[in-house]
Amino acid sequence: CIQEASLQQYLIDSRWFKQWKKYVGFDSWDMYNVGERSLYPGPIDNSGLFSDQETQALKEHLIDELDYVLVPTEAWNKLVSWYGCLDGQRPIVRKVVEHGMFVKHCKVEVYLLELNLCENDNMDNVVTRHFSKADTIDTIEKEMRTLFNIPSEKETRLWNKYMSNTYEQLNKPDSTVQDAGLFQGQVASSTTPSRNFTTSPKLSSNSTASISSTVTNGDSTCSPGYTLGGYNSYSSSYNYRESQSQPGLCGLSNLGNTCFMNSALQCLSNASPLTEYFLNDQYEAEINRENPLGMRGEIAEAYADLVKQMWLSRSSYVAPRTFKTQVGRFAPQFSGYQQQDSQELLAFLLDGLHEDLNRVKKKPYLALRDAEGRPDEIVAKEAWTNHRLRNDSIIVDIFHGLFKSTLVCPECSKVSVTFDPFCYLTLPLPMKKDRTMEVFLVRSDPQSRPTQYRVVVPKLGTVTDLCSTLSKLCGFPPENMVVADVYNHRFHKIYRRDDGLNQIMEKDDIFVYEVQEEDSERMNLPVYFRERHSKHAGSSSSTMLFGQPLLITVPRQNLIADVLYDKILERIGPEPENGHSEEDEEDTSDLENGSKRDVAKQCSSPAKLFTFSIVNSYGTANISPLPCDGNVLKLNPHSTVAIDWDTESKKLCYDEQEAEAYEKHESMLQPQKKKATVALRECIELFTTMETLGEHDPWYCPTCKKHQQATKKFDLWSLPRILVVHLKRFSYNRCWRDKLDTVVDFPIRDLNMSEFVCDPKAGPYIYDLIAVSNHYGGMGGGHYTAYGKNKVDGKWYYFDDSSVSSATEDQIVTKAAYVLFYQRRDEEAPSKPQPSASLGGAPEAADDHMDTN
Repeated sequence: CIQEASLQQYLIDSRWFKQWKKYVGFDSWDMYNVGERSLYPGPIDNSGLFSDQETQALKEHLIDELDYVLVPTEAWNKLVSWYGCLDGQRPIVRKVVEHGMFVKHCKVEVYLLELNLCENDNMDNVVTRHFSKADTIDTIEKEMRTLFNIPSEKETRLWNKYMSNTYEQLNKPDSTVQDAGLFQGQVASSTTPSRNFTTSPKLSSNSTASISSTVTNGDSTCSPGYTLGGYNSYSSSYNYRESQSQPGLCGLSNLGNTCFMNSALQCLSNASPLTEYFLNDQYEAEINRENPLGMRGEIAEAYADLVKQMWLSRSSYVAPRTFKTQVGRFAPQFSGYQQQDSQELLAFLLDGLHEDLNRVKKKPYLALRDAEGRPDEIVAKEAWTNHRLRNDSIIVDIFHGLFKSTLVCPECSKVSVTFDPFCYLTLPLPMKKDRTMEVFLVRSDPQSRPTQYRVVVPKLGTVTDLCSTLSKLCGFPPENMVVADVYNHRFHKIYRRDDGLNQIMEKDDIFVYEVQEEDSERMNLPVYFRERHSKHAGSSSSTMLFGQPLLITVPRQNLIADVLYDKILERIGPEPENGHSEEDEEDTSDLENGSKRDVAKQCSSPAKLFTFSIVNSYGTANISPLPCDGNVLKLNPHSTVAIDWDTESKKLCYDEQEAEAYEKHESMLQPQKKKATVALRECIELFTTMETLGEHDPWYCPTCKKHQQATKKFDLWSLPRILVVHLKRFSYNRCWRDKLDTVVDFPIRDLNMSEFVCDPKAGPYIYDLIAVSNHYGGMGGGHYTAYGKNKVDGKWYYFDDSSVSSATEDQIVTKAAYVLFYQRRDEEAPSKPQPSASLGGAPEAADDHMDTN
């Protein structure tokens, strides 16, 4: 781990970094390219990371290694000394923040926290500033003193404002922003001696600074109550107003990208059989501190404490810091403050609670035995008995079911049947075979504007498929098309015909160029546009790329400079300003530096209009100038050419607005088909469909004595009281990371799983939904929330970190649904030791009624 949490890391756009790796032969397969000038990366360019080039604000949801790389200070300084930075770009430097009390975990804080600062609670004059989670409250106070000219001799106090009139003092200057639980968009305010907060603590007559935030729960607002940096707010001079809502409607504050944890916890909290177990202290007698697979009972105790806070404290929300610290001790992947997966946290927690509460003190050794032709009922009962001999806990009681797995050898037809326990179902979503892409077709005809098309192509197809589909719309032969990713006025990549479409991301700007097919006689030459800027007297000029690059078909050999000039002039079609004829220009007054006729003459002379250079593929470094006297040019198949304009020539002869204009094909105007809705039943059927094992995942056949690509089929034998369904929305492979945002239509009540259970003697399995974990956004980021059905009043609520609001059933089924919690509707509910008393005092009859709704 990094020794000092104050160390810094620098972000570099992964595209530039990959180019640099190619140039220096960073990877062994690139060694033959070391030092090749065409690969020279040029100045460090982070343009692709910015949502706004002027403010240089970072785009949302950037992914490490995919969008950017992190380098330490020493590496950054070396790269800058070798290549420099693009003019006007500031380094993106971030702190390395250390987390965890027991297991130290270091993370780079890529996104800073935005706080709004104001004076005298004046929301009409708010100043936004960004702070690191490692910054202290004292840092914010000093920033406010500077912004609002608060004299150093004035005493100041900082307050956390959760409502328009509810405040909490931040009385630990050395507490970090993270420890203080401050969130994105909170407000800091300085008060004057005359200012009076009607429901706040009495403020000093001195100038006061306060941190404030408004928490809205739908149509109502709730006051918070939580421990702040080790300081208990309830013991301060001001006590929180207690929430008047029923138990369980308690939010969880976001400690920094911990919405995934909050979502999972809210779902589990609304699994009433487990919550009742903890609220009635049944866990105390069953804690297994000697289990080597457990966590000495500490996870169970931490979860029990949190459940009691959520259901008994009547607070609007609590901060799960102690629980998160304990989780981080035993699972370092959750110890930092990076976004994680709610289902992975849930899987860890269920397993951890099971081992901490396992009633088996010494697990016996049990030999696994295949079915060997025995009846399923006998083999299943044997498997479940063996499972309970080693695993006996409240988690097994409530969440565990039994799979039936059938493998058949394709060679000898050997059938292997096993029964295995499960804690949750991971269901695949039917994959779409097609994807929709938007591309720009650039004609070779200079009179034709680029045209944007929308095409439907095979999701796992190749560039050839894209060209063939586009050809049907535009009428040009696919062999006369070149597909390229254009990025920052240059070719980031020119694709080969056999490149997979999975290499093209949704955000890429894809241009398809109409060219002549390459052969032994001709090739397609990339051409960039650059503008020269003179820095100052005695200094060399710099260049900046502009416009869209071109692909021009030229002879491979004996290319005359004049011919190249003519071809480029033909493509860009330079005309005198405003397109006036020379006759019109004779009647106009002279310009400062000559008449428009002079300009026309200049534009008709290629040598005077711009100069040529062979450049690297980024267009940032000249490799060699090109002759302008009609000589034969020396180009190779990997050459890239840049044409450099001075500012005046570009202004007079290049219409930038026209050059960037494009038309939309009718395919863009047609309404896109609504994404198909998939029924939960389809996902279950897909899960239980027979499949053939892949060549990299074979099964060892005991009869054939070798690995075989057997057929495999999963069936459900028995289902648990609480059925957890994980929708497999995220897919990964070597080149493709994707999230499926398909809407899965799942029932709120009356989910009948009986037809999917293959045990012929099984009773009815009817389930009602009790909770949903939602994920909004894409891969590597986004936001998690939850829906939960409250046990006390039977109504649905929406949990968004610290905010809790009422919800209706028609809001629950969305494309964000990620993990579903169903509770079995038992005809005869098992007796419970007065659970309703712990959940707010509702009569037990009403509690039983809730189970059967």
